[in-house]
Amino acid sequence: MSIANRIGDIASGIYENALLEEIKKYKVPNHLGIITDGNRRYARSIGLSENEGHVKGKDKLEEVLDWSRDIGIKIVTVYAFSTENFKRKKNEVNFLFQLINDSLNDLLKDERIYKNEINVNVIGDIGALPEYLKKTIAEIQDATKNFDKFKFNLAIGYGGRQEIINAVKNIAMDVCRGKFGPDDIDEKIFRNYLYDNTLSDPDLILRTSGEERISNFLLWQSAYSELYFSDVNWPELKKIDFLRAILSYQSRKRRFGE
Repeated sequence: MSIANRIGDIASGIYENALLEEIKKYKVPNHLGIITDGNRRYARSIGLSENEGHVKGKDKLEEVLDWSRDIGIKIVTVYAFSTENFKRKKNEVNFLFQLINDSLNDLLKDERIYKNEINVNVIGDIGALPEYLKKTIAEIQDATKNFDKFKFNLAIGYGGRQEIINAVKNIAMDVCRGKFGPDDIDEKIFRNYLYDNTLSDPDLILRTSGEERISNFLLWQSAYSELYFSDVNWPELKKIDFLRAILSYQSRKRRFGE
C-alpha cells in the first residue's frame, strides 16, 4: 500500500470516529429501510459478472446489519427481491433465489443470530417462490420467532402496491362476511391486513446507486419516512457513507404533517 493510501485510510478512520461520536449524541432511527440498488452496475464497472455483483451485495448487507446494530438501530427492512424482479432473465432470478436461500441457511447456523436474539422475518407474497426457498423461510422464521432484540426483515416477492391491493381484497371479503362495516375501516384496521401488521413504520429509508425514488417499497408504511439517497452502488457503500445517512436523519426535524 502506498503512503498516500495509508494517509487516506488514517484520515478516513479519524473522520469515521468523529461521525460516530456525533451520532451518539442524538437519537438514531428505530427502523431503517434499505433499497440495495446497484449490484449489477457495480459488477459491470469492474468487469465482474452480474451474479458476482449480487454476491458482493449480499456480503455488504452483512456489514450494514452489523453497523446498524452497533449504533442502536432495532429494526432493518431490506428490499431483497421485488415483484418487478420476476421480469429479469430466468437465470438471474434463479441465481438470486439460490443466493437468498443460501444466505438464510447461513443465518440458521450463525451463532450471532441466537446470541444477539435476532428475529428474521420475510414480508411479501411468497407464493411464486420456489418450494425450497419457502421451506427455508419457514425454518428461519420459526427458529427466531421468539427473538426481539433486533428485527431483520427481508422483503422478498414484495411490491408495495400489491401489498395494498391484497389488503383491500381481504378487507372487502371481511366486510362481506359482516366482520365490520365500511365506516369502521381506519388506518389501524388497514394495517392489520398488511404483510406484517406488527412492523413499525421506517424512520429512515436509505437507497444507494444515485436513484432518487422508492420503487414500490413499503408504500403504506413510508408515508412519513425520511429519505436518504447515496450516490454509491450498494456493494461499494462504506461505513462513512452509512454514518452520513444516519447523521443526515438526525439533523432533520420530523413534523409528521404538523
